[in-house]
Amino acid sequence: MKIAKFIETLFKRYLPSPFTIAVLLTLLTVILALVLTKPVTGDNHVLEILSYWESGIWNNSLLVFAYQMMLILVLGHILVLSKPVNRLITSITTYANTTQKAVVLVSVTTMLVAFFNWGLGLIFGAILARKIGEQAQDTKTPLNYPLVGAAGYVGLMVWHGGISGSALIKVSETNHIKNFMANISSAEMLVKLPESINFNQTVFSGTNLLLFAILLIAIPLVLSKVAKITSPTVINLERYQFTTKAKNNLKGAEQLDSSKWLSIGFGGLILIAFLYQYWGSLMQFQITPNMLNFFMLGLGIILHGSFNSFLKALEEAIKGASGILIQFPLYFGIMGIMKSTGMVVMISDFFVSIANETTLPIFTFFSAGLVNIFVPSGGGQWAVQGPIVIESALKLGVPLPKAIMALAYGDQITNMLQPFWALPLLGITKLKAKEILPYTLIMMVVGVMVFLGGLLLL
Repeated sequence: MKIAKFIETLFKRYLPSPFTIAVLLTLLTVILALVLTKPVTGDNHVLEILSYWESGIWNNSLLVFAYQMMLILVLGHILVLSKPVNRLITSITTYANTTQKAVVLVSVTTMLVAFFNWGLGLIFGAILARKIGEQAQDTKTPLNYPLVGAAGYVGLMVWHGGISGSALIKVSETNHIKNFMANISSAEMLVKLPESINFNQTVFSGTNLLLFAILLIAIPLVLSKVAKITSPTVINLERYQFTTKAKNNLKGAEQLDSSKWLSIGFGGLILIAFLYQYWGSLMQFQITPNMLNFFMLGLGIILHGSFNSFLKALEEAIKGASGILIQFPLYFGIMGIMKSTGMVVMISDFFVSIANETTLPIFTFFSAGLVNIFVPSGGGQWAVQGPIVIESALKLGVPLPKAIMALAYGDQITNMLQPFWALPLLGITKLKAKEILPYTLIMMVVGVMVFLGGLLLL
């Protein structure tokens, strides 16, 4: 508990808001570019760097990427607020009548759901933990509620290796990697780049699935052991309720908002278009952000049963995306400076000078974990660190899928240390960061050992 309290105090005292961090990183990048690089066009160096920054912020392809990432979070949140998913959560809580059973149930289901969609997994785990807490309160059953809440956060430790992983779904898009590296790599390097890296090389690769399976066993076992040696208490919670019930006495066109058949019909139309448009890509494991979001849009409308319910869930879900909405452009600006001044090549050359084919994935893993503390966004991190990882891997002959997975593993593991994405969970469960940190730190240690073992041995 002392180390958790220390870390929480450290974060509160020395780590400002994510937006402020993005601003400070922007200023740091400008200063480093001034010191380490020379003008390319012969103009004023400061103005030239600011020009690169502005161009990066409004990069059209990256702005599309930002919107795709926001939709992944929002649509996942909308799905978990639907009545069918809520009923599923309520039904499975009946099996969690002890802390040991609760942490196993919550951790396993949360990781499985987060593997499909990180936003869905985050809210699913939070609501499931809350419902278990309410059930324990109703039955006056002692429960280690903070441990159950920590189990509901574990999906953020596996998300980037899953279907909604920012880096993995982007590299599966045709020509994303080549466009991403167009202004950085030499013509010789660009020829070596594949058009895309499909999910059968990343998400559904044997190595990634094996590591995910190990975590599905190891995390519940560890949490179960912790539950045995900690003391449960009787808890006191108010009911968590999110209602999407339609208003009564709707008249005229307002009735269309609550029409079950209209929403099911439109949602079904979306899924038919989804199958027609993406079936071939789906069979080739080429899953893209557009594909994932289109599917969740249709499914979400159907599960909510009315546009009224869907839009109320949207109002709730959009709150969680407000922070990354404004942060993404700042990270794109940083990327613009690093690419156009040549800093990406300089940094990759440094990694090449101290690493080899075996150690580069390890360096990538730890550096990604460190960057995630300051850039708590997988999409933002891919924009800044992705070019360095690709360039370094090309120069050392490291397989690109392995290098990208190393970045994904490092990015996700320190979510157990960085409480930024825990905020929605803490809001729903009414827990405090210091209450779950002792347990998330234990899970981080387990994850580090699993991921490092995979990168070294497989």
